[in-house]
Amino acid sequence: MRPATAKQAAAHLDREPGTIRQWAFRYSARVLGRAGREVVYDFADLATIEGCIWRGDPVPPTAEDRDELRNQLARAA
Repeated sequence: MRPATAKQAAAHLDREPGTIRQWAFRYSARVLGRAGREVVYDFADLATIEGCIWRGDPVPPTAEDRDELRNQLARAA
């Protein structure tokens, strides 16, 4: 798990931090803790959500389902 705040994830995914926070709320993204006042998310989970949205695929409902999707995609590659 790679930790990232909404600002860090937004910079890597070329999105706005507010968009990242909205996805985290909407899709129950995996939270790793806090860094001061900022929430720290699992970047891989956020990147999977972004990938599903970008491809037009449904976003798996849980972080565990998204983990499995990442594993399936890695095996297929």
